[in-house]
Amino acid sequence: MTDLSGRTALVTGGAQGLGEGMARALAAAGAKVAVADVKDGEGTKVAESIGGTFVHLDVTDDASWEAGAAAAVDALGGLDILVNNAGVEITSLVTELDPNDVKKMLEVNVLGTALGLKHGLRTMRPDGAAGNGGVIINVASVAATIAFPGISVYSATKSAVDRLTRVAAMESGKLGYGVRINCIYPGLVPTEMGVGLAVDTANLGLFESPDAAVAGVVDLTPSGRLGTVEDMADAVAFLASDQAKFINGVGLPVDGGMGM
Repeated sequence: MTDLSGRTALVTGGAQGLGEGMARALAAAGAKVAVADVKDGEGTKVAESIGGTFVHLDVTDDASWEAGAAAAVDALGGLDILVNNAGVEITSLVTELDPNDVKKMLEVNVLGTALGLKHGLRTMRPDGAAGNGGVIINVASVAATIAFPGISVYSATKSAVDRLTRVAAMESGKLGYGVRINCIYPGLVPTEMGVGLAVDTANLGLFESPDAAVAGVVDLTPSGRLGTVEDMADAVAFLASDQAKFINGVGLPVDGGMGM
């Protein structure tokens, strides 16, 4: 069983969905966890339920990141693990793209992850407020590895998360920061976002129904099922642990083989 006793962690988008599951998994493994989100009420409830702390954080805002990282260090007594999970998906055919939707996905998924890397590294590197190195795990998507209809911009942003991960890992190593950086590629999970995707692609005429959309995903998945929140959370806990101490600068598919 993964042991994170004595570690401290910050999870963005931790108020619900995958982020909540990841926060719970890290806490169950022994870490002290800060749940970060713009949803104060929901985030506080999750934090209280795992004996952690809540940090208000808008991942698209540089000043919010600076304050949030400092608040996490103060509350937890350090920062060893950062999970850049916050993300949004807005389904659209390429011919119908709304520039505002594109900007929102770019800001949350790409800028949010980039700022997380910035402030995570600044906090964990030897001259930072925590200063003991650590682990950063970014959440990309199987959408970065396949051509699934209706999610062109989302796929592009998650491909960007992969690239950010690898370059940041190389910089961290070259500059002696002592921070490992990896990402995971989750498959489709029936969270609010996953269910919404199935409904949206059916509404666009890409599938006969939401159930048909889900069946299409399962048909593409050798493991023969959708992913679960626990599948994704377990992968994050593993990458955060010493069991993964020589895994660095890579993307781990957690998609049942869908993206192979």
